[in-house]
Amino acid sequence: MMTATTFCALPNRGVLKLTGPDARDFLQGIISNDIDHLAADAALYAALLTPQGKFLFDFFLVETSDGLLLDGERDRLAELEKRLKFYKLRADVTITDRSEEFSVYALFGDQAATIACLTDKPAAAMSDETGVRYVDPRLSAMGVRLILRHDELAKLQGKCPELPQLAPADAGVKAYEAWRIGNGIADGSHDIAVEKYFLLEANFDALSGVDFKKGCYVGQELVSRMKHRNAVRKRIVPVCTEAGLLPAPQTAITTREGREAGTLLSQAGNRGLAYLRLEMLGEPLCAGDKALVVDIPAWLRPFIADDNAGQSK
Repeated sequence: MMTATTFCALPNRGVLKLTGPDARDFLQGIISNDIDHLAADAALYAALLTPQGKFLFDFFLVETSDGLLLDGERDRLAELEKRLKFYKLRADVTITDRSEEFSVYALFGDQAATIACLTDKPAAAMSDETGVRYVDPRLSAMGVRLILRHDELAKLQGKCPELPQLAPADAGVKAYEAWRIGNGIADGSHDIAVEKYFLLEANFDALSGVDFKKGCYVGQELVSRMKHRNAVRKRIVPVCTEAGLLPAPQTAITTREGREAGTLLSQAGNRGLAYLRLEMLGEPLCAGDKALVVDIPAWLRPFIADDNAGQSK
């Protein structure tokens, strides 16, 4: 069944700009992904970690003719900027908040990439005078993200005549949240507990957010150790209930016998995300008075299979 394409603003996202001859080398030494994968036609998804390998920030990076744009959580953007400048040292890079110049949008549904004049390959990108548009590097089913100058939306609609009208603010965000959760994708610090969850627990290995072949970066040793020792014991996975709405986020998830299994995260109606112990995936689970069904998406199954294989050795 075809899904109608929706175009909406993401007001919870902000934009940093990085310029200077050392910008790429600077990022290469601190982020989880390989900056060499970033190009004018290829976006990048990555994270910044604590030295102990715990999650701090996730973000998207795109290349423009005059620098790099970073799409991150708006209410944590100042904190991210401060952390990046802490690592800057003598690198010749300038980091500025450009959220007053750019807005972030999402275009999602079956025809999103085609409407945006892109291939449906994850990370496929294109920039012009209006800004940048790119297929979500994590999962092509998530559609297209756009970083546009505030006054260039009309011009983009001229370039992409099939672009839907911008959805009303609240309805658009609600629709995007349902789409995100339906695809099993975590939303930054709203789902990935800062300084608590490990990168692979948040599925960065399955979502092209970490490169295991690049050189050192902050937290790299722990991430590599977890990968090569099959030491992932928990993951963020989609869940649903067949009876009404899910309980509130942070509700404890248990087995029928009352053993701790995990925690509910984001939700939309009867679907949500949960931080679960992998050893509990085959057991009947509940949150409050709701029975839960774990619904592992195809993109995540091979990684959970590898986790379980490693734990059974």
